[in-house]
Amino acid sequence: MTSEGEVLHDENILTHDAAAVGTLVTVERLIAAVIAALASRGLTVSGIGVGAPGPVDVEAGRVGEPAPHAGDLVGQPIGARLTTRFGVPVVVDNDVNALALAEWRFGAGRGARSLVVLAPGTGFGAGVILDGRLVRGVAGFGGEFGHTPVKFDGPSCWCGGRGCLAVYASGRGIAEAARARVAGHVESPLLALAGGAADRITAELVFRAAADGEAVATAVVDEACRALGAMLATIVNGLNPEVVVVTGGVAASLAALEKRILAAAAEYAFARALAATRITIVPGDKRLTMRGAAALVLYERERRAG
Repeated sequence: MTSEGEVLHDENILTHDAAAVGTLVTVERLIAAVIAALASRGLTVSGIGVGAPGPVDVEAGRVGEPAPHAGDLVGQPIGARLTTRFGVPVVVDNDVNALALAEWRFGAGRGARSLVVLAPGTGFGAGVILDGRLVRGVAGFGGEFGHTPVKFDGPSCWCGGRGCLAVYASGRGIAEAARARVAGHVESPLLALAGGAADRITAELVFRAAADGEAVATAVVDEACRALGAMLATIVNGLNPEVVVVTGGVAASLAALEKRILAAAAEYAFARALAATRITIVPGDKRLTMRGAAALVLYERERRAG
C-alpha cells in the first residue's frame, strides 16, 4: 500500500493452512510473495505492519497472553524475525488497533480526532484513538472492550473472565449460547435448522432464524443487542468519542438491528453524549484490515519522528 492508501497488490491465504508449518512461517512466505510481486514491477517495500489477535508488546514485537485465536504466535519474536528476514522496519500490534487506524485514516472515522472501533468476529476486538493517538495501554490491553463484563454473574469467557461482551455478542459467543440453549431439546426448531447437530449452529444461522421468529435464536440475538448497546453506552459515557464504528464478521448481521442496538444504548448512555457520537455499523472488510497493517507503519513512523 502507498502512504496515500492505494493498494498496489494483495494476496491472501487461509489461516488453517498454516497448521503444518506454523502461523509465523506462513506469514513470512506471504510477505515474501508480496515483495517478489512488487519487485517485478520495480517497487520496493519500506516497512511491514502486522496485526495479530491478542495483546501485543509493540516495542518488543511480540504477542502476549491470552491469545486464544493465535496461540502459536504467543512469545514469538515476530518483529525481530521479520526485520532480520526482510531488512525493513516492522511494526506489530493488535489486529483491531490496526483496523482502528485504517478506519481513522481511510474509512468511516476519517478526519475525526477520536474514534472507537468495535469488531465482533470470531472473538470481539476493539481499538481506541483519542486526540489523534492510538491507546495501547501499559501492557498492550488498551481498548479490550470485548472482554469487559456486561453481566457480572454471566458465563465464563474463553479469556478467563466472566460475563464479557464477547460471550454475548461475538460470533463464537452467539453460536455457543444458542448451542447451550438447545442442548437436550431434540425438538428445537433451531436444532432442526442445523440438521440436528448442535455443533453446526453458527452465528449466521442464529441471526437468520431470529429474523424468522425462532424463539431460541430470538432470545440470543436480543441478548446480543442489549449487551452491545450497554457497551456502546459505556464507551460514550466514558470516552465521549466523535465516532464509534462497529465492524467485523458479525457486523453484517448486526446492521439490520441497528435501531434495536441504539435503543439499548439509549437506556444507559447520557443523552447528550450519545447524540454527539456518530455510531455506524458497517460489514467487515478484510481489505480495510490489511490497510490497517500498513497504517501501523505510517502511524509509528510519524509518532517516532515527532
